[in-house]
Amino acid sequence: MKSQIENRIDKLRLLLKEKDMDAVLVTKRENYVYLSGFNGSSAHLIITQNDAFLVTDFRYVEQAVKQAPLYEIIEYKDSILVTINNVIKTKGIDILGFEEDHVTCKSYREFEEKLNVKEIKPLAGMIDNLRMKKDKGELELIKKAVKIADDAFSHILGYIKPGVKEIEVAAELEYFIKKQGARGVSFDTIVASGYRSALPHGVASEKAIEQGDAVTMDFGAIYEDYCSDMTRTVFVGKPDEELSKIYNIVLTAQQNAVRGAKKGLTGKEIDSIARDLISKEGYGDCFGHGLGHGVGLEIHEEPRLSLKGSIIMDDGMVVTVEPGIYIPGLGGVRIEDMIVINGDNPLVLTGSSREMIII
Repeated sequence: MKSQIENRIDKLRLLLKEKDMDAVLVTKRENYVYLSGFNGSSAHLIITQNDAFLVTDFRYVEQAVKQAPLYEIIEYKDSILVTINNVIKTKGIDILGFEEDHVTCKSYREFEEKLNVKEIKPLAGMIDNLRMKKDKGELELIKKAVKIADDAFSHILGYIKPGVKEIEVAAELEYFIKKQGARGVSFDTIVASGYRSALPHGVASEKAIEQGDAVTMDFGAIYEDYCSDMTRTVFVGKPDEELSKIYNIVLTAQQNAVRGAKKGLTGKEIDSIARDLISKEGYGDCFGHGLGHGVGLEIHEEPRLSLKGSIIMDDGMVVTVEPGIYIPGLGGVRIEDMIVINGDNPLVLTGSSREMIII
């Protein structure tokens, strides 16, 4: 039976054949991790119809040999482009695909000037599109990352109290996440309390939590290169009447959108499930971001659930569902889960309670 890495390479080779490319040069970290299993910080993959090469420097040769057994490992010493040209010449590569969304203008000019090929051709998101549908191995790693975040949320509920600073809550979350085996956090932890909870991306500040505050926490873990992402809003003491109302609206919108996230719908159609409900309640102008995004090797990747989300949902896609309402001067509420598209029955990965929690 072929490994998951072999299956990914096979799918890429079929696409290369369809696009009349002899080979692809892969430089984006998430893409070379996906196609090789190597997760060091420096690598170039060259994949042809029959061969696969991983070019790296002396720091990573031993690691690459262990992590990427399907590849011939080549150590470059002086110029990586000279090394790549040796492969191009040996394998007779004329048309080479490259990641135009990742390669800088400077690198592109160097490719044009120094690589001995007839044409370098943009991949048009070819590898990123393959990554949208997660295979069994990826889903298992994502589930572990989600479980770490869920456990961190349970832990932090006993830590939050009046007088504790947002940055202290963030630090405690991140410390717990790493103690559970995560490589790190998926992004800068958001802890926004009181009036600051009206900031959708209110990264933790020196503000102390006060009685009556809403506390929005948006955080995630990286487990073996795969990310998780969750948001919960809790209250320290009895919430303001309007915040309580907002919480219930956001919760209803979130749960409706989760149930409605079905195969065959576009990201825009799923976004509208939550957005229309929030607008009907009179808070449409207070929900200014997209409903969600893909999560995997990157914390934000395709497909997007938003007003511009044109990609059609398919089984195995992992996305967030995170509506929010934000009122300057008062506060805000966001609730976020990760789900897997699964026909008409989306699988909810996030296990933490969504009901209002008053500490």
